[in-house]
Amino acid sequence: VQAPVFQVLPYHPRRAVILVTGSEIKKGLIQDGFSPILIEKLAPYPVAVERVEEVGDVPEDIEQAIRSAILDGIDLVLCTGGMSVDPDDHTPAAIRSSGAEIITYGAPVFPGAMFMLGYFANGACVMGLPGGVIVGKRTVLNLVLPRVMANQRLTKSDFAGMAVGGLLS
Repeated sequence: VQAPVFQVLPYHPRRAVILVTGSEIKKGLIQDGFSPILIEKLAPYPVAVERVEEVGDVPEDIEQAIRSAILDGIDLVLCTGGMSVDPDDHTPAAIRSSGAEIITYGAPVFPGAMFMLGYFANGACVMGLPGGVIVGKRTVLNLVLPRVMANQRLTKSDFAGMAVGGLLS
C-alpha cells in the first residue's frame, strides 16, 4: 500500500491567549500595536482569543503568565515581542523556563527569523512571535499556524525544510 501524495487535514478549534511583552506597553508609554494585527491574522482560523495580557519584560512574569494560561486550559499561547538576541529581551528564556519542550528558536524564514515554538506535555503550544510577524503580510506564522491548527506537531526537521525558498513575499 502506497502512502497518499497529500492529505487535507481539518483544523481543530483552539483557545488562545496573547501575552504582550514589553515594559513600555505595560507602563502605558506606548500602545500595543502587535495584538490587534495578530488577532486579524488569527481570524481565518477557528481560534478563540480568550484574553490579551500585558505582562511586561520581567522573565518570571512572562513565565508565570504562560503557565497560568496552560493551567486554564489554553492550548495556544502567543507571546509577542522580546524575541531578539538583545540582553533585555527575556521572552525566549521565559518560554524555555515555562516547561515547554522547545522545538526551535529561529527559523530559516524571513520575516520572522527569531520565531520560537514549543509544546507542553498536554499538547498545548507556545509561540514566541518576533516583530516581523506583524510587519510582513506573509511570515513564518503563515507556514506554522495552519499546521498547528491541523494538530500537526512540528519538528526541527520541519523547520530545516523551510530553508529552501524561505524568503516570503
